[in-house]
Amino acid sequence: MRKILLILISTLLAISYDSFPERVESSIQSIDKNGVVTLSGNTPKGRSGIVIHNYGKGLSAITHTLVTRDNNRAFVNKYNMLIDSNMPKVDTPIRVGDRVILGNLYSNVLLIAPDEQSYSKITKTFNRVWIHPDIYVFYLIKNDENRITFKNLKRFAMENEVGLVAIVARDGLRILDPLSGHYLRKIPIDIDITEAQSPFYARFEQIDTNIFSVASKKEFPKYYKGVDNIR
Repeated sequence: MRKILLILISTLLAISYDSFPERVESSIQSIDKNGVVTLSGNTPKGRSGIVIHNYGKGLSAITHTLVTRDNNRAFVNKYNMLIDSNMPKVDTPIRVGDRVILGNLYSNVLLIAPDEQSYSKITKTFNRVWIHPDIYVFYLIKNDENRITFKNLKRFAMENEVGLVAIVARDGLRILDPLSGHYLRKIPIDIDITEAQSPFYARFEQIDTNIFSVASKKEFPKYYKGVDNIR
């Protein structure tokens, strides 16, 4: 019986490891003089999320964003995603007891893949809301960006409600939280790739790949080298 239980636990852990990070709910337990908060429960490091304040009488609103660090602590910032200039701004200070949702957008994923075959296989394997790389490519063109960076991935995520970026690398599927800039997990994948598209898979045939160039060389590094150099 004990052996069966150990096998079951190992299987559950393997399934968890092979899947995407999910949202986690918590609450603010304390706030220090520097505005760093302590969260309830066991909160993983490098997760982004939102803070929700309850005003009573069925009224609540998102007031802040946060990113977790060690020892259940988190850095907090004013909520600045999808702000509508015609709507009144929420200026509520953070308070003990406020509800926290980590990974509130983790179901929305941008996939960076080397070719159409790998893109198709991954999107069919995992049940996510997939943000097509065409949208990211258009963003890079519009903003005259010349390479994939943590900075432009973060801005793109904020503008398009992207919670995670999944990047096909040599060692597996790397799962990045673009708001925190932390890789959260590496999922093993078995994909046979014969030829990688440069700079990454997208359906824009008219793209001039020079826009993704390294200024001195005027060429984008080969796919796997490119994703390894994302900073």
